[in-house]
Amino acid sequence: TAMTVATAAKSGVPTARTILLKHFDSNGLCWYTDKRSPQGLNLAENPHAELLFFWRSLSRQIRVAGRVNNVPTAESDAYFSERPLASQISALASVQSSSVTNRDELEARVATLEALYVDSPAPRPEGWGGYRLVPERFEFWQGRASRLHDRFVYQLIDGVWQIDRLAP
Repeated sequence: TAMTVATAAKSGVPTARTILLKHFDSNGLCWYTDKRSPQGLNLAENPHAELLFFWRSLSRQIRVAGRVNNVPTAESDAYFSERPLASQISALASVQSSSVTNRDELEARVATLEALYVDSPAPRPEGWGGYRLVPERFEFWQGRASRLHDRFVYQLIDGVWQIDRLAP
């Protein structure tokens, strides 16, 4: 489920981070994160991304590019409520990628929240939610020892998937 998500700010400056794919269906591929993170800020300015799945042991990778939409609030709430309490607390205790003075400060926030929500579920933080990438392009790569790799791209053009073989 590990995938690298690459985004770019309106200025074109890219950022990439490995996160977990949580589910996918005919509507797209979904993940959840703090929307105040660098990637969340990028997606607010430029709602396009590319996902990269890489399996070194198989010499395979898949790239998926497309437009990114926010997952509806009810769907984010439902997923957040299924997470372990420790994961809920972690999301409440920090703004992802923001500076913290030290580890003790972060752990103190966690301890306070653990005491507060010991007998009840923690609420989803306002800045936390899901994204859904709607695929417009897939690239499949199969590595070969000869370096004559197999690459195929599926691109959605006017509602029809066009398939091309690419040179390695």
